[in-house]
Amino acid sequence: MTMNQACDVHRDTGYSNVCQICSVPLDAGYFDVAGIKAAPGNVGEEVEVARYELNPQYCGTMLYFTQYAEELNTKRQVLSNTPGYEWLILCNNQPRAPYLPTDLILNPWGYNALPIYLRLEEGCTLRFVVRKVTPPVGGGEVRLNLSQVGGRLLGRTWYNTIYGGTPNQR
Repeated sequence: MTMNQACDVHRDTGYSNVCQICSVPLDAGYFDVAGIKAAPGNVGEEVEVARYELNPQYCGTMLYFTQYAEELNTKRQVLSNTPGYEWLILCNNQPRAPYLPTDLILNPWGYNALPIYLRLEEGCTLRFVVRKVTPPVGGGEVRLNLSQVGGRLLGRTWYNTIYGGTPNQR
């Protein structure tokens, strides 16, 4: 096998949509959406704090998310949990595992977020939603009243060559 071949296929045959060094698609671009809004007031209400729509025939990866919650009376940022409020990351209105509905602040706004690599399917509408719920009974938890909630979603998108053709070449 020569240097130009891998498994009997020449490297210059067809179009390679990934960087030979890091395997990231060559046409990958970033997205970064964020918002801070008034917290939902009644049980069952929800507020969409961030939204990103992938273009048709584009896939992606969510790399980071952050959360913001501010207490009503103290105007202080909540850093641990939000009993009575549920945080959801949805792709096409389906919860994304392992980030199923939770009342925890996993990545507080203004702190270093832990990187994640959550795959987003083609044309996905990515939403970050906060919903007011009835807090669980027992455990001695005090219901928290929030004045503002916020979220930020960061990630990458790229053209999926499975749909044919090649993306804009540089």
